[in-house]
Amino acid sequence: MIKQITTLIFLVFFVLSSHAQDFSALWQGYFSYYNIKDVVVSTTKVYGASENAVFTYDLTTKELETITTIEGLSGQTITTIAYNETYQALLIGYANGLIEIVSGSENKILSVVDIVDKQTIPPNLKRINHFNVDNGRVYISTDYGVSVYNLERLEFGDSYFIGSGGSQIRVEQTTILNNSIYAACGDNNAIKVADLSNPNLIDYQQWQTLGDGNFVAVESVENRLYAIKTNQVIYEISNGTFTALFTYSGLPLDTKTANGNLVVTTETNVYVYNSSFTTLATAVLTSEFDTQFTSATVAENTMFLGTSSFGVMKTTFSNPSNFEVVRPEGPLMNDAFKIEAGNGDLWVTYGDYTVSYNPFPLRSFGLSHLVEENWKNTPYDSLLTAKNLNYVAVNPFKPSQVFISACHQGVLELNDEVPTLLLDHTNSALESLVVPSAPNEISVRQTGSIFDRNGLLWTLTCRVDKGLKSYNPSTGEWKGYSFSEIIPDAFVDELGFGDIAIDRNGTKWIGSFFKGIIGYNENGNSIRNLNSEDQNMPSSVVTAVAVDNNNQLWLGTIKGLRVLYNTSSFFEEPNPTVREIVVLDDGIPQELLSNQFITDIKIDGSNNKWIGTLDAGVFYFSPDGQETIYHFTTTNSPLPSNFIKDISIDAQNGKVYIATEKGLVSFNSGGSDPKEELASAYVYPNPVRPEYDVLGANNLNDINKGVKIKGITENVNIKITDIEGNLVAEAQSRVNLRASRSNNNFAIDGGTAIWNGKNLANNIVASGVYLILISDLESFETKVLKLLIIR
Repeated sequence: MIKQITTLIFLVFFVLSSHAQDFSALWQGYFSYYNIKDVVVSTTKVYGASENAVFTYDLTTKELETITTIEGLSGQTITTIAYNETYQALLIGYANGLIEIVSGSENKILSVVDIVDKQTIPPNLKRINHFNVDNGRVYISTDYGVSVYNLERLEFGDSYFIGSGGSQIRVEQTTILNNSIYAACGDNNAIKVADLSNPNLIDYQQWQTLGDGNFVAVESVENRLYAIKTNQVIYEISNGTFTALFTYSGLPLDTKTANGNLVVTTETNVYVYNSSFTTLATAVLTSEFDTQFTSATVAENTMFLGTSSFGVMKTTFSNPSNFEVVRPEGPLMNDAFKIEAGNGDLWVTYGDYTVSYNPFPLRSFGLSHLVEENWKNTPYDSLLTAKNLNYVAVNPFKPSQVFISACHQGVLELNDEVPTLLLDHTNSALESLVVPSAPNEISVRQTGSIFDRNGLLWTLTCRVDKGLKSYNPSTGEWKGYSFSEIIPDAFVDELGFGDIAIDRNGTKWIGSFFKGIIGYNENGNSIRNLNSEDQNMPSSVVTAVAVDNNNQLWLGTIKGLRVLYNTSSFFEEPNPTVREIVVLDDGIPQELLSNQFITDIKIDGSNNKWIGTLDAGVFYFSPDGQETIYHFTTTNSPLPSNFIKDISIDAQNGKVYIATEKGLVSFNSGGSDPKEELASAYVYPNPVRPEYDVLGANNLNDINKGVKIKGITENVNIKITDIEGNLVAEAQSRVNLRASRSNNNFAIDGGTAIWNGKNLANNIVASGVYLILISDLESFETKVLKLLIIR
C-alpha cells in the first residue's frame, strides 16, 4: 500500500554567504525530488537530499519545505549530507568538493570553497563522500583523504593524506570510537586508524592499517565498531580482529548510525540493528516499486528510506511493508529536454538526441505537466511506448489536446492529459527512415512541432523525403512536403531537422544539420536554404530559430547568432544573406555572441530576445540586440547550470521558464503579450498603500516594485496626470523600453506598462487620485483608468 504526501512550497529564506544569495523575489525553482542521494534525521526533522536540492520533513507537523538554488544553494551535484544538533547545521557535500552549511531557523547558507579551490588536489579527487561530526570538528571523507573543518570557527584545519608515502587515497567514511579515528579506505588500503590526541596526524606514518582490501563503510554504535568490505560482508572489529557477521545480497550503499541504531542500506533492503547487531527491522523492496534504495535513517520506530525514483519512503518497524512516499512536488527529473509554457501551464519532456539528431540510446522516461502549481507526472509505461519525447505542441483552439514528438516512434497525442494515440507510419502520413543496409528497420524520427494560427500542426521528420508535414486535428488530414529540391538523398544528405518557426507570411523556417536554415512556403511550393560562408552563415548546423514581432528571423548555430531581416522577399531576392549583430564593447565593435553554441531563442511580448547557450547561461537582449538587459549564469542567478537546454515564455504572465541540464527554474520578467483591444486593461496595485512600498524604484525590471498597467494593446501611448490634468508621466510603445539602462520612470513592455511612481521632475508623487489615459495609436481606441495613491 502506498500513500503519497506531497506539497509544493517555495520558501523565502534569508541567505547569508559570500557565495550564496536569496533569489526568491523574482525566481522560482522546480526541482525533482525523486532521486534521493542521502537522508538524515535531526530531533525534529528529516532531511532528504536529491541531486541538487534539499527538502525537510517535520516529524511533528509533517510539513515539507525546500532549499534550492532559489534560496542560495549552488545547484551542483550532491553526494552526501549530515546534520549536527549542537550547531543546528546541515552539512551538504558535493561531487566537485564544495561544501555548503545551512544553519539556524532562518536557513542561512555558507558556501565553503576551500577544497574546490585547492590547486594541489586533482579535480577528480575532490568528491565529498561523508561527514563525521565530533566535538565541533567535521572529519570530511574525500577521494583524496580526510580534511578537518572547525564548525565553531568556520575554518579548515589539517588535511590527512594517509596512503603509502603520504599519497592521496579514497576515504569512503570515518567514525570515532574511544578517541581513535577509523577510516574506511579504497585503493586496497583497508581500515586506517589513528589516535585523535596525536598532534601529528598529517604524518601518514601515524596511521595504522587494519585488515586488507577495500572497505566502503566504517561505523561505531555505542562501544562497538562495524565495517563493511566490498565483498559485501559486514564485520565487527575488536582489538584489531575482524569477525564476519553477515553477507549482504548486494553491496551496501549507505551505512550510518541513527538514534543509537546501525542502519545499512542495499539496493533492495534496509536493515536496522541495535548496538549488539540484533536486527530490529528490515525493509524489503517489493516488485510493486520499480526503484532502488539509496540511503536510509531512523527516527524512533520509523524508517525513512531514500530511493532512486520514488523520493523518500516512510515505514515503521512494526509494519515495514506499508509505505508512504514523502517528497515535495516537482517534475520527474531535473534533466529536462524540451519545455512548453502557456496559459499558466508548463509541459516538460525528457527525451534526447545528439546535435546530429541521433536518438540512441533511446530514453524511456515519463512526462511532466505543471498545472496551477501542481505537478502531474505520467510514467513511461503509460505513454503507449513513446520514447525520446521532445517538442510539445498545444492545440491553440483546443488546449486540452497536446501533441508530443517522439524521436523514434512518431507523435504522441494526449487529450485531457491522457495519452490516447501514438501516430506513426502505420496510422498516419508519418514515415520511417529507410536504411539501405537494413530496409526492415523502423524509426519515425519526429522532432520540431508547432501549430500555426489556423490550427494546423506542422511537424518535422528526420531523414525522409517529405521532411515537413501538416496535420489537421479537426479533419485528420495529413499533407507532406518534399525537400528533394535541396536534399536529393534524404537519408544521406541531411541528418535531421530541429527547431521550427512560422512567420507572418506562412513561411516555415527550419533549422537543419547540413543545410543550415531552410525556408519553405507551401503556397507556390517555394523552398530555399542558407548554409554557406558566402551567405554569412557561421555554421551549417542551425540549432534554434525564432521569428520576432517585426517578422525578422533570428537563428542560432553552434558557432554564433545571425538575423535574417528581410523574410518577406527571401524567395525572390537574388542573393539573400543573414547578418551578425555588431555591438560596441568599450568602444570596440564586436560580434554579438560570436562563436557561442546557441541552444535556444525565444521572443517575449515586448520583442526582447531570450537566448540560451551551451555553457554561458542565458542572455536577455533588447529588441535589436544592442543592449544586454540581463546575462544570467550560475554565479549571479539561481541557474543550476550554464548549459541551457530550452526556454519557454508564458505570454499570459511573462514568466520565463529555463530548463538546464541540472534543473528547471523560472524568472518573472513582468512582461506579457499585448491584447487585441483595451477593454480588459487594468491597473494594480490599486489603491497604492504605504505598506506596499512599491514606489520610487529606479530599476523597472524589478516587477515587485512599481505600478503595473496590464492588458494594453501593441502600440499605445499612455499619459498619467493628476486630477487637475497636469502631466505626471508618459510612455509610448517601442519608444520607452524597460531595459535596465534606459532610466525611464515609465515604460511599456509588450502588454504591460510599469511606472515607478515618479513624476517628470524625478520625484515620487504625492497622495491623490491619478488618471491613466491609454490611446491605441493604430485603432484610436482609448481607455481611462483611475489610480489612488496613499503615502
